[in-house]
Amino acid sequence: MDAEMAAVVRETGAFGGLLYALPPDDDALWLVMVAGMPQEIAIPWRRVALSDPVPVADAVRERRLVWIADQEEMARRYPRTALALPYDFALAAAPVASGAAVRGGLVLLWPGARPPRLSPGERDAVEAGCRRLGGLLQQGADRGDPLPPAGWPRTLPPPTGRTAPPDEAAALTAFVDRLPGGSCALDINGRVTFVTPAAAGLLGVDPAGLVGALPWEALPWMDVPQVEDRYRAALVSRRPQAFTVLRPPDTWLSFELYPDPSGISVRINRADPSEGAAAQPSVPAAGPSRATLLYHLMHLAATLTEAVGVQDVVDQTADQLLPALGAQGMALMTSEDGRLKILGHRGYRTEVMERFDSVPLSSDIPGTKVLTSGVPGFFTSFADLRSDYPSTVHEDGMAAWAFLPLIASGRPIGSLLLSYRRPRTFPPGERAVLTSLAGLVGQALDRARLYDSKQALVHRLQSALLPHGLPRVPGLRVAARYLPAARGLGIGGDFYDLIRLDRRTAAAAIGDVQGHNVDAAALMGQVRTAVHAHAAVGASPDHVLAGTNRLLTDLDPGLFTSCLYAHLDLARRNACLATAGHPPPLLRHADGRTELLRVPPGLLLGIDPDARYPTLEFPLPPGCVLVLYTDGLVEAPGVDFDDATGALAGLVEDAEPTDLDAMADTLIRHSPTPGDDIALLLISPGA
Repeated sequence: MDAEMAAVVRETGAFGGLLYALPPDDDALWLVMVAGMPQEIAIPWRRVALSDPVPVADAVRERRLVWIADQEEMARRYPRTALALPYDFALAAAPVASGAAVRGGLVLLWPGARPPRLSPGERDAVEAGCRRLGGLLQQGADRGDPLPPAGWPRTLPPPTGRTAPPDEAAALTAFVDRLPGGSCALDINGRVTFVTPAAAGLLGVDPAGLVGALPWEALPWMDVPQVEDRYRAALVSRRPQAFTVLRPPDTWLSFELYPDPSGISVRINRADPSEGAAAQPSVPAAGPSRATLLYHLMHLAATLTEAVGVQDVVDQTADQLLPALGAQGMALMTSEDGRLKILGHRGYRTEVMERFDSVPLSSDIPGTKVLTSGVPGFFTSFADLRSDYPSTVHEDGMAAWAFLPLIASGRPIGSLLLSYRRPRTFPPGERAVLTSLAGLVGQALDRARLYDSKQALVHRLQSALLPHGLPRVPGLRVAARYLPAARGLGIGGDFYDLIRLDRRTAAAAIGDVQGHNVDAAALMGQVRTAVHAHAAVGASPDHVLAGTNRLLTDLDPGLFTSCLYAHLDLARRNACLATAGHPPPLLRHADGRTELLRVPPGLLLGIDPDARYPTLEFPLPPGCVLVLYTDGLVEAPGVDFDDATGALAGLVEDAEPTDLDAMADTLIRHSPTPGDDIALLLISPGA
């Protein structure tokens, strides 16, 4: 795998890449290999759900190559990724497959200064590399190897540079020492590998204490966001970068960074104070660097703006915060009716969380003070935790805990528990960052709970307005389906109904109210009630629609409605239809032939109180199937309506008429991507 990944990067001309595996029956990609960059940069994308708005998810889900030419295109198409990596680079993402099975995804990165399109040779190299990597992942799956393997992701070592002979190395050292200012080198992970005596003097440190360390960790005054930001920019864009920083108390230094595949060369000189940045307090760095936390803060903020329900907030918080903060456990909690409510967790056994879920709130439960007061709690050891909660049992195996308030509209609405397997001191700066991150989660959780409440209300309203079940009519087989729109509240104005009139007659109705909101649903309920009332008194189809139309024009709801009404005479084996601007039904004959019933069109309901609705009568022999549907089943952007209904007729013709439920499922499954509601009613008379 190492050799193939290195070959793909080399043959495509990329400077680095990420390889993902897609475990069987999983809906997320897992990062298994990183090349040309440190793992820390890839932390926000160690696990990528197939539904996430990121290039590799789109590439795998849609089985196509995704190409991003520059930073501007990234910001336009994938703003979440652009926030976390605000640098100039090009990216390709492609599915990694073996035969028909997709096994993962590949991401390759190029410097920003390159042609805006992949060349044919580069594209061929990407596709060939994906096939080779897919074959290796397939071999692992055939052997039963777990995906992702234990201990992954692994980092591919950078290409080995040229080794200078001793005489040349001595000459190079002398050459570097004679240059003005100082020099040092960083590896791909940002650690110092070489420093000249002049550079050590400018930095004010012993060279031995700097080699092998990250500059912003070894030198507290360099722990400012711009330092790591410029290092990341050099690494990702592969372009020279520069910055100026203050070495306390009054020495300004300028840094020039020159990247290549093996690392970064740095030139250091004294600088004019007017070019400097604000001084930073000289405090030891602890935990993730400030730049790292800043990027994760932005990434989490962008991610949470897209979270819809409570479960989305739980998943995104766990996916983003745990790897970014080095935590191993998380629980999202709130209170309901004086009891603790566990909304979600990660890194804890389910049975442990279930013991705490729904228990009465009391001062003995860790984190209760945070829920009631909104004041965070940080515990650097179990002894600290037990001093506040004496009855606590150490059963989670963790060594440090942070209980953070989730604040929305100035009030605590819950708490976020982060736990660590190793001791942690939580210095003031880290406590402030953790509290800020929890604030983002709290706002997202408040929105998500409101959304979930609206969804629950919507579903209750929709179920109340649609039939709970269709009546049993002797001699008639029926099947019905309703699928709400994928956008908005998930509620709309499509409806269907089957009305038993007497022992040998019945009526069927289907309609579509304009809109996808509560107003449309409410009007749908009124239309359905009016149709039912007119049908119950024995009105003919044209009179049912005319009476319902007059009611709607009197109500003047500002919305229009299409409707189709069918009177079914099972004794005479015929049907009579009238339509108010509704798509024409299909009739599948017993021999399989399917035709579109050309019902004379009538005006939509709610426009003209004097509108008339012509009727069409036709035989309804045993074994036929009458297909009533709303336009969401056939309409799609750029598709001609006649072509769409013709395709639907083909599906009806090929379906098995003796199993209406299976037929209904087939028709729904082949509908366009639902941007509109879909209602479907299938009717078949018996022998």
